Amino acid sequence: MRPILLLALLVPHLSAQDRPNILFLFSDDHALNAISAYGGPLKDLAPTPNIDRIAKEGEIFTRSYCGNSICGPSRATILTGKHSHINGFLDNNNARFDGSQTTFPKLLQKAGYQTSMIGKWHLVSEPTGFDNWEVLLDQGTYYNPDFLSAKGKSRVEGYCTDIITDKAIAWLDGRDKSKPFLLMCQHKAPHRNWAPAPRHLELFKDVTFPEPATLFDDYANRSGTLKEQEMSIAKNFSWAADMKFKGENLFPDNFTNEGKNGEYLRMTPEQQATWDAAHDAENAAFIEDVKSGKIAGKDITRWKYQRYMRDYLRCVRAVDENVGRMLDYLDKNDLTKNTLVVYASDQGFYLGEHGWFDKRWMFEQSLSMPFLVRWPGVAPAGVKNDALVQNIDYAPTFLEAAGQPIPATVQGKSLLPVLKGQKPADWRKEIYYFYSGEATHHVAAHDGIRTETHKLMYFPGTKEWNLFDLQKDPDEMKSVHDDPAYATVFEDMKKRYAEERARYHMSAATLPGNRTEPWWKQRHQQKSALAKQGGHDLVFIGDSITQGWEGHGKATWDKYYAGRKALNLGFSGDRTEHVLWRLMNGELENVDPKAFVIMIGTNNTGHRQDPPEQTAEAIKLIIELLQDRKPNAKILLLSVFPRAEKPDAPLRQINQGINEKIKGFADSDKVQWLDMTGSFLAPDGTLPKELMPDFLHPQGPGYEIWAKAMESKIAALTGTAEIP
Repeated sequence: MRPILLLALLVPHLSAQDRPNILFLFSDDHALNAISAYGGPLKDLAPTPNIDRIAKEGEIFTRSYCGNSICGPSRATILTGKHSHINGFLDNNNARFDGSQTTFPKLLQKAGYQTSMIGKWHLVSEPTGFDNWEVLLDQGTYYNPDFLSAKGKSRVEGYCTDIITDKAIAWLDGRDKSKPFLLMCQHKAPHRNWAPAPRHLELFKDVTFPEPATLFDDYANRSGTLKEQEMSIAKNFSWAADMKFKGENLFPDNFTNEGKNGEYLRMTPEQQATWDAAHDAENAAFIEDVKSGKIAGKDITRWKYQRYMRDYLRCVRAVDENVGRMLDYLDKNDLTKNTLVVYASDQGFYLGEHGWFDKRWMFEQSLSMPFLVRWPGVAPAGVKNDALVQNIDYAPTFLEAAGQPIPATVQGKSLLPVLKGQKPADWRKEIYYFYSGEATHHVAAHDGIRTETHKLMYFPGTKEWNLFDLQKDPDEMKSVHDDPAYATVFEDMKKRYAEERARYHMSAATLPGNRTEPWWKQRHQQKSALAKQGGHDLVFIGDSITQGWEGHGKATWDKYYAGRKALNLGFSGDRTEHVLWRLMNGELENVDPKAFVIMIGTNNTGHRQDPPEQTAEAIKLIIELLQDRKPNAKILLLSVFPRAEKPDAPLRQINQGINEKIKGFADSDKVQWLDMTGSFLAPDGTLPKELMPDFLHPQGPGYEIWAKAMESKIAALTGTAEIP
């Protein structure tokens, strides 16, 4: 029995009135140290009583982590329950969320939930799966923000955090009250550049926040890439955007010229007057102190740290107040008892630890996500839960809470048993993290695992390992990977790292990637435009062999496929990871065929000699992607063509190994298998040169053999007559 069907039988049927409402309260870049319920050095100086209320009346998770510490990727992970390389949104620089894929809001919507998304979206594409959506444009702004909805764009005067809550409450008031609801209320704050509400501009003015012990970290004893980052308070805060000075940068050795204070430029005159009253005198005093030498060296960094902390925590204060408004609304409208409330953020944030602001690194402050849950009658009150949880777990949790089956392709685990105080014997003992390495802030690509006691990180660019003993070195100041005393731990962690990568289907073959050659980019744009036109009944997916239907195979293509509304998505030199990227980024946008034909993998063999199991796993992901986005289409899966002249050639053997594995993906219905190997080989197993002169690419006769071998299946799959 398929896992999804089995789960459906195990999930008890819930009536509409029994299914909980789900209120998902979400912020951006909220550090655990800026939530007083988590303790930490700021809990008495900058308390968050309303967020703390969720912890007091529910559970607070102390080991909650993200899988990729960037805004967009974390949001995509939450929606899908899948790591970034599976949902396709790897980073903020080169990604667009494929809204045609399955998400938990879509599944709840189909199950009768009324769904709404309000606030920061930051996934480029328009939201799908929501009955109502009003989202900020791109990152959004703190002052007088612009919103996009199905009705178009609009600007609202006021402060963003308050406006998002106003819209959320208005939607709750006007919703269909006969249905349970999912409301995702997602704030911009406290994201950079930390522009507080007018009412909070004087908050913390006389407070001096304690400096973290690692504020002046020298990045010794760890990966050399740490010194290359550009997210340093000392070096990378900007004069205008971050530190809120006007005019020319007077101290370019201490401040960058990056950006203007865009928030100030969009304020009303009244807002600007309030802002100026709070900043001008303080700015003038600092400038005078630097010119006179009263403040110099590290003291300038200390001054910047204090301004940063005050602005950041002022933004947090508005979030906390508005969380309180939402909780009060539930109380006043008799919704508290049957509403599952979650407070979370897309990742943590550095508040001066290691001298940093921002996120991205796998170090604790940005790896950690706040996660607080209140569900009366299910989650016991006042509990600190130390289970290892991750943002891939949110989607399956919400689905099970609503009595819905969890798709077998979801990588997270439902937290319901953990919420109820149980800890399944097979609960995870490590979490996996992957960061692709954006140009922004120059943080190196890395991945790794974290257990309850240790953390292992790998930096592929420099081939460095870092290992941290989190009990003895909680600040992560020294890697012990080369310490003989940790040799056994290091080997065990590397083994577990490899197992986690395999568990989550992570390899070079499965990590979606685009190519930079101009011809490739142009072809992708052309094929995406053709796809968008629609009307394709048959789609071929592959590499140069498939692209060859436009060359040596053109006459055969015209004979067999021109009348069948076929689309050729073959790209010379592509490997499985390139196919995954293309399908996630436009080449399926308006494609709804009767059948796909897949033949890919020989370049994984030829370029890198990927192990057959990795290439096969990537082909499986391609199949799952097509089945998810285009569930009505059939798939004809072809064997990877034989290559090399002799049957005992190493590359031929690898391709045969791939075929042995992928033939098992066929189910004789939705996915059909066709082994083409014997169609090309001579009786002695050699590959005839007249068919493939380079022992890889077919010539005209080879394409004719290929078409004839497929014809009966193609005719059946497309509902057309066979072509003799």
